[in-house]
Amino acid sequence: MSNKGKFRPKNPQKYKGDANNIIYRSTWEIKVMNYLDENPNVIWWGSEELPIPYLSPVDRKKHRYFPDFIAKMRKADGTVMTYVIEVKPEKQTQPPTQKRKTKTFLQEAITYEVNKAKWYAATEFCKDHGWQFLILTERHLGIR
Repeated sequence: MSNKGKFRPKNPQKYKGDANNIIYRSTWEIKVMNYLDENPNVIWWGSEELPIPYLSPVDRKKHRYFPDFIAKMRKADGTVMTYVIEVKPEKQTQPPTQKRKTKTFLQEAITYEVNKAKWYAATEFCKDHGWQFLILTERHLGIR
C-alpha cells in the first residue's frame, strides 16, 4: 500500500484546493483520486482539505483530523451528496486481536482508539452538515 508522490489531475477545475499540490500516500489513494478526478458524477473533490476537530483518547486534548477526501457527487437518482472519505486497510478498521500485550499490539490498540475517535467526530460532523462519512477499504476498492 505504501507509495508517495504528487497526483496530477486530468480535470484540475474539479479540485477544491491547490490542484498543483495533491499528495498521495498510497496506491489505494491514487485509485480513489483517479476515480474522483475522472468520474463525471463528481462535481468537485479535495484531498486532506477538511479539518475536523476531535478529542484524542490518548492525551484528552483537541486535535484536528484531515480525512483523506471530500467529494460532492451526483447520485444515480440525480440528487447531490457530499461524502467525507477515509481510505484504510480493513485490518485497521477492526480492534487488534492478540492475547499478549506486545509493543506492536499496544501501538495498534492506541492507533485504533485514536482512529475511532476521529471517525466518530467525522460521522457527527457529517450528520451536522447533511453529508455522509465513508471508510473505504481494499474490499471497496477491489484490491486483494
